[in-house]
Amino acid sequence: MSDSADTLNYMITGALKNNVDRIWDTFWSGGISNPVSVIEQFTYLLFIKDLDERQVQIDKRRALGDPTATEDIFDASQQDLRWRNLIEDRDIARRKVTIITKVFPFIKEMGGTGFQEHMANASFDIESEATLSRVMELIDLLQFSNKDMKGDLYEYMLDKLSTSGTNGQFRTTSHIIELLVALMEPTPQQRIIDPACGTAGFLVAANDWIAHHHREDLYNKDTRTTFITEGLTGFDFDKTMVRIAAMNMFMHGFEEPNISYRDSLQQLPTTFDEAFDLVLANPPFAGSLDKDAVDPKLKSVTTAKKTEILFVHRFLQLLKPGGRAAVIVPEGVLFGSTKAHKALRKTLVEDQRLDAVIKLPSGAFKPYSGVSTAVLCFTRTDSGGTDEVWFYDVTADGYSLDDKRTPLLDAPLLGPSPASHIQDLSDPALADVPTSVTLTDEQLKLNNLPDVVARWHARTTDERERARTDYSFTVSKEEIAQTDYDLSMNRYKEIVLEAEETRDPMDIIAEIEELDRDIAQGLANLKALLSEEKGK
Repeated sequence: MSDSADTLNYMITGALKNNVDRIWDTFWSGGISNPVSVIEQFTYLLFIKDLDERQVQIDKRRALGDPTATEDIFDASQQDLRWRNLIEDRDIARRKVTIITKVFPFIKEMGGTGFQEHMANASFDIESEATLSRVMELIDLLQFSNKDMKGDLYEYMLDKLSTSGTNGQFRTTSHIIELLVALMEPTPQQRIIDPACGTAGFLVAANDWIAHHHREDLYNKDTRTTFITEGLTGFDFDKTMVRIAAMNMFMHGFEEPNISYRDSLQQLPTTFDEAFDLVLANPPFAGSLDKDAVDPKLKSVTTAKKTEILFVHRFLQLLKPGGRAAVIVPEGVLFGSTKAHKALRKTLVEDQRLDAVIKLPSGAFKPYSGVSTAVLCFTRTDSGGTDEVWFYDVTADGYSLDDKRTPLLDAPLLGPSPASHIQDLSDPALADVPTSVTLTDEQLKLNNLPDVVARWHARTTDERERARTDYSFTVSKEEIAQTDYDLSMNRYKEIVLEAEETRDPMDIIAEIEELDRDIAQGLANLKALLSEEKGK
């Protein structure tokens, strides 16, 4: 599977990418302009096509006498529900009726797909028969050489949530997601959760990392089964996002995605207490909650009402002792002066182990938010362990920091793991062969993310020797405690002003005196000229 979004750019370049763009445009021109609605309707149709393709594989295996061929998806009476038969029906009105009255109910009642519970409130909203016909034609053209390609295509479609100008808050950009995953280096033996998962971007990226870096481990049947069934968990309080997240996971090979409709700040089942090895998240941080809406277990550890503080406390409760987290928070968490802000920072530094504070550029989430943010990396210990905290000031993430967020480097050089890829996709076995690339110093100035990862690994060695004037440095726990646990980068970073060359003061005085003499001479000449004119 792909290790970064850079791979994705190669995997779906050309006809496949163009078809996705045309599908998107067809929805919009057909009156479905809400990006989330486009994703939903695309998801349903792609799922219908996928079920038919699975039935084809079942038929082939059965014809070859394969005893492991699974039970049919469609029985003899349901053949009209298959994609191939729907697409061949030239009566578009009848096709639409079949989808609404037969196919949709069929999907909702399916078991064993991990999709049923999330489809309960789903609706088929393509009103225009012309739009339905055109979209289905374009989807029918989508051919995938492997399962990874299908997942990457879906990720590409989801990326449009970040570029459409609507609902972008649901979608953390892929290169930032990949940074957090690269820092944490998840393994298939870990249980990973995103308690505010949105479209499941963090979970998919964690899966991609594991598939690429721990392929040998996944050959073990027990390890693979445990990871697929328990390894990745997501919560979200938006039912539409839950459906999209579940389908995103499904497209990446998870038949029973552990995506749940839950508000992580309300009471959770006790089975989730101290259950996870890793938290990856970019939770919503745009408001406060009424006291009555907060889980009593959270109220027992904080008086906070702000969601960003509540979420960090929740992360700690979800983690096992020894579990780790890499999460995005608004910069105000680092220096907020309220009692709840200070108490949270003290908890992270004194009671747990705060590993890193990574300041992101203020434009990292433009055009949707200009809020400055940071990444907190910490480990739950319940016994302290913070000797020093590593800081990094990211000034460039590979994209312009204006509303356009234009790439500043070629696609393979973006993200935390720059790589070149074989572009000849005629051989699926070679479709995803990354070759690591080292950025030049000039390129690193435009994309700090590979440097963040490299220095992170040296945070307990060489990084201790770095000057406070550098991009990164460490600060002792004692110094942080003396500042009331202020974690803002600017509190500790030293700014060196460039020395300016100044002239000798006596030279300046001499120049002024010369100017005075010139002025005096000019006035004398003017006075003489006026006197001469007056005497005429």
